[in-house]
Amino acid sequence: MAKKDPYAALRIKEFNIFLLVRFVLVFGWSMQFIVIEWQVYSLTKDPLSLGIIGLMEIIPAFTMALFAGHIVDQKEKRNLLALCIAAFSLISLGLFLLTWDTIVEGWATRTILYSIYGLVFFGGFLRSFFGPTIFSLVALIVPKKIYPNAATWNSSTWQMAGVLGPAFGGLSIGWIGVHWSLCIVFGLVLLSLIILFQIKRKPILNPKIGEPVIQSLKEGVRFVFKTKAILGAMTLDMVAVLFGGAIALLPVFAQDILEVGSEGFGVLRAAPAVGAFLTMLVTAYIPISKNAGMKLLAAIFGFGVCIIVFGLSSIFWVSLLALFFSGMTDGVSMVIRQTILQIKTPDHMRGRVSSVNSMFVGSSNELGAFESGITAKYMGAVVAVVFGGTMTLITVVTTGLVSPSFRKLDLTKDIEAHEKE
Repeated sequence: MAKKDPYAALRIKEFNIFLLVRFVLVFGWSMQFIVIEWQVYSLTKDPLSLGIIGLMEIIPAFTMALFAGHIVDQKEKRNLLALCIAAFSLISLGLFLLTWDTIVEGWATRTILYSIYGLVFFGGFLRSFFGPTIFSLVALIVPKKIYPNAATWNSSTWQMAGVLGPAFGGLSIGWIGVHWSLCIVFGLVLLSLIILFQIKRKPILNPKIGEPVIQSLKEGVRFVFKTKAILGAMTLDMVAVLFGGAIALLPVFAQDILEVGSEGFGVLRAAPAVGAFLTMLVTAYIPISKNAGMKLLAAIFGFGVCIIVFGLSSIFWVSLLALFFSGMTDGVSMVIRQTILQIKTPDHMRGRVSSVNSMFVGSSNELGAFESGITAKYMGAVVAVVFGGTMTLITVVTTGLVSPSFRKLDLTKDIEAHEKE
């Protein structure tokens, strides 16, 4: 049976192509993000500038999220993803040019900085489409009975790219510099676009094509708020990510506290993704759908503890282990959350539900980066990280106490129902 086959989703050719596209794209995207973080902090030496990067991305991503979900549910997914990747390649090209001494020679630091922020802002606009499109496309590639297995491999691929992208980015800064590192990113984005066209166009399953935008958006929001499992998972993760944003301050820790340079920065940035990836590989063999609610609460509580340890540490290997274990706990929560979303969401509403999820969770990454930047500027980086981890623990305990139905959440019956379809 599919649930006993840890490689069920990998036996589908188009799913493997999809994973390759996602790996190359996320590798380039995550590499680009930390290279830009490094460049911005090197230009300003101000932790608030790192928070502004997050703010510049969250504003368009959040404000466009619901509308993007409506568009995704109305359009063919493969071509829409291709359009998003093509537009993203323009951002990568722009960042490459902004770090070319021949072009920016004589530019004021503020002009370069604002130009980078402008491209990040455009990237936030695109990101509002990326999440819902990818979420919807994968559901059209694999049958419903193996959604949990596909969610595990999909998340594992994302994390693997998150391991290698930042690590390679940190190393490449030292090897070839920021400018040529961004050239590599541009090439990777174009490669992902070429590979994507090996996937066939998919049917549009929404029976309400041409539905008024307002009515469509209301339907999506109502569905999320009446489905307690989805709402609970989104809310819990949103607050944890919002206040547990230690990653945004890694350039500060790498340069000023741990003093490990760009290579150490790359290793630290990759550590959470290594932990998450290893955890996800295990979940392909050991399903975690039983008692999913308690497991999700425990995982996020463990994440908060790891963030506090990282914030208090001034020893490189202790910080590295703390980030590694934070990734392991985050890997568990990510698989559970993705399984909840895939199983509980109807096909014709995947774009809109994913968009609401991006407003809750995805945007909180950037908002968390901004919160961390402000807190670090006025209270110090260590206090900012410890405060965030503490708020995560409080959120988990509060959720567990006030929501007994979430504590009892079990996905086993839902998965069995899908397997019988």
